[in-house]
Amino acid sequence: MRRLLDGSAGLLRGRRGTWAGAGAVLVVCAVVSAWLFGGGDEAASPPDARARQYRDFDACLLTGEDGIVAGTPAAVWQGMQRASGDKRIRVTHVPVMGEQSAVNALPHLNGLIQRDCEVVLATGPAQTETVRKAASGHPRVRFVVVGPATGGRDGGAGNLTVVAPGDGLPDEVAEAVRRAVKSVQ
Repeated sequence: MRRLLDGSAGLLRGRRGTWAGAGAVLVVCAVVSAWLFGGGDEAASPPDARARQYRDFDACLLTGEDGIVAGTPAAVWQGMQRASGDKRIRVTHVPVMGEQSAVNALPHLNGLIQRDCEVVLATGPAQTETVRKAASGHPRVRFVVVGPATGGRDGGAGNLTVVAPGDGLPDEVAEAVRRAVKSVQ
């Protein structure tokens, strides 16, 4: 063993040793790089043909703290999903956390507007009150609130649709979102 080590040390001295050492380092680096960055055994495949291609259009739902629960929020979400399937638009929801007041709902609504939601839907008293007050200040955004018509107290905003709660709510919401998509195009 000692002779083997002495012989190896002799090979690594001088110019020949420098080249041998550099070659060994290159081999080690190549093996480590292949191991780290080589990828899996699978060949790269094309994207899944079943993946839905969305248009650049967002419909966003502003809900109470509980989010999408049974009743009106679930019916509105169901209608939004129908419109999403037909028009290939993205749908999301944001719950208003904390106190359920118009003052607390306003920053959440502003966040949806800043995220460029083309359609903002609202369920719940605080959320719908906030949307009714803010709609006229954002003419490029379409708003849909679920609740009773207020008889002109919505500030006359032409970009606000009121949908009455009831059994046909999912269909009415889907149709309101579809109309909003057409009006923005």
